[in-house]
Amino acid sequence: MLTSPKPLKDVFYCPEESNFYSHCLENLVLNQCDSPKVIVEFGSGDGSPVINSLMRTRFNGTIHGYELNTLAGKIAESNIQEYELTDRYIIHNSSFFDAALPRAEYLISNPPYLPSIDDNIYQPLLHGGRDGSEMARKLLSMGYENLLLMLSSYSNPEGLINYAIAKGYSVASFLVSPLTFGYYSSEPKVRNMIEELRKNRMAFYSGNIYLLAGVVFKKQSESKTDLSAELIQIMTSL
Repeated sequence: MLTSPKPLKDVFYCPEESNFYSHCLENLVLNQCDSPKVIVEFGSGDGSPVINSLMRTRFNGTIHGYELNTLAGKIAESNIQEYELTDRYIIHNSSFFDAALPRAEYLISNPPYLPSIDDNIYQPLLHGGRDGSEMARKLLSMGYENLLLMLSSYSNPEGLINYAIAKGYSVASFLVSPLTFGYYSSEPKVRNMIEELRKNRMAFYSGNIYLLAGVVFKKQSESKTDLSAELIQIMTSL
């Protein structure tokens, strides 16, 4: 498994979260693709989640990753070359929203979900708006038929799922894992906002534990199931 320690303020580093994202990508997306696909990724980081998933699956499509952090992008490119995945995982050190994106069957992302009044936090690129769901909502507004997004129980999960439904999506599948508050989510400025959200029933956690879900959203015309109510119940249970 690919892991490497990094300066926490320079490049996102949380092995538990990255490994779960990789697990979700592998089981909810890559193992379900029976033919070559093109996938785009918002926020590739150091590339380790996708690299680990590609090494464990027979997925033979192409993943285009977009990462604004230049240092993270360089680390990802180095790791991709080391594991000889250059024909399957391509990193673009550019803005996802400004790029000429290839036509893709899936959009995948572990989007920024730290709630804060502004982006003056340890890692500004991890800022997810005041309730933590701003970037996920923006991705859901892009019209992709299929998305894999990571959702946090302390970042207005019910509001985000209802927003997806309003945009014509249903929850096709999901995986959920408990995680502990870490370096980034324990920053006082962030934690104080999470506590404020909790008072308004927009953040759910127990002690130092919150839930992270990997969720496949599909346009409702393409989906045969809708697990939205079940997912909301789980994500608001703490």
